[in-house]
Amino acid sequence: MNPSLHAFLERHRMLPESIEPLSAAAVMAESMKAGLEGRPSSLPMIPTYLRNDGHIMPGTSAVVIDAGGTNFRCGLVHFTEEGFETGSFTKQKMPGIDRSITWPEFISFVADAIMPLLDKADVIGFCFSYSAEITPDIDGRVIRIDKEVVVTGAEGQLVGASLLAELERRGVTGKHIVILNDTAAVLLGGSVSLDKSRYGGFIGQVSGTGTNTCCMLPENRILKLKSKLDRKILVNLESGLYDGLPVGDFDKLLDQMSHDPGRKRLEKQTAGVYLGPLAHLMLDAAAQEGLIDRETDRALKGFGAFHAAVLDAWACGERLEFAVCAEDADFVSELSRALFERSARCMCTNLLAILLLTGEGTDPQRPVCVCAEGSLVQKGRVYRPMLEKLLTENAASLGRSVVLRVGEETTLPGSAAAAVLNR
Repeated sequence: MNPSLHAFLERHRMLPESIEPLSAAAVMAESMKAGLEGRPSSLPMIPTYLRNDGHIMPGTSAVVIDAGGTNFRCGLVHFTEEGFETGSFTKQKMPGIDRSITWPEFISFVADAIMPLLDKADVIGFCFSYSAEITPDIDGRVIRIDKEVVVTGAEGQLVGASLLAELERRGVTGKHIVILNDTAAVLLGGSVSLDKSRYGGFIGQVSGTGTNTCCMLPENRILKLKSKLDRKILVNLESGLYDGLPVGDFDKLLDQMSHDPGRKRLEKQTAGVYLGPLAHLMLDAAAQEGLIDRETDRALKGFGAFHAAVLDAWACGERLEFAVCAEDADFVSELSRALFERSARCMCTNLLAILLLTGEGTDPQRPVCVCAEGSLVQKGRVYRPMLEKLLTENAASLGRSVVLRVGEETTLPGSAAAAVLNR
């Protein structure tokens, strides 16, 4: 690493090496245990009540709904001997983006979208990517709808019950709805076509615009359930909320500037939506400290918003024509790589902590499968290899075996599997 960059990162406590995955994972695993036991913790460890056991019979179908931050999608997933097929898919802009709508209007919109599909399946998997408390019957009570989507009167509403009531009002009965979030859908969708007996466990990971993880745990380890059952259910960590990793000067500055200061500390260190703003703050400071030329700084200021894809190009030595000298180009490129490495170290810590919590992965013949999705891990030419290397090496140091399987559009079959396996 460029000596001046190393000194800059060290001075501002932003060196990637400040995140040491093995030692940090042990601390994070303790926070996970605290969350399960109802003790103070930044990790809520939310039970989803979803199971991932059982077999999906070929010929089974499910209607699927994916309500995301930008798009609303729905369609049909049909399970076959070879895996699954998708069809009848439509994509629309999420209602509530262009104008505020009411909760009944939102539910009516969803019902309109799926009505043509309801004669083909009796179960509905609804991936609801907003804050909701999952109930024991796998419905979702809305806590908050955000991400620039405005739906008034949503708080406290049951998503599945509201949709079933609307369908019944239209004369459609006998349907069963399962509500889940995108991370749970990634785990279920990533594992649905696998021979599950070949793996020692499954972890769901989202590394994209946001970040989160989930895993399978026995019910009797979740104190608030007061269950004596040892059957495994899926637990949503909401790991972006974790606040136990070292933070640097620019992490603190970014947090102060965010719309939710004091929250989502891990997400702000790792997620794609934050890496660009972090780089912007760091390069501004580097220019003020005389580490890059004024002309390069002026060009950067005219560049507009930095996105993770831009950082990925810079980290690969591309699109650096704005730099007035080779030294500045190297500084920007290596700073971008450092941010990706620090993000990968944070996520590696998260995944190792799950291995410590579950105790899985000790059989080298049956590795734990990390089912991953998101723009960073799918498209990142720098982030993904860094994460895989860190994860493989550090897991081996713990005597654990793990494999990273990166999927694409797994939320759709995952939502279908959730509905079929948990009907």
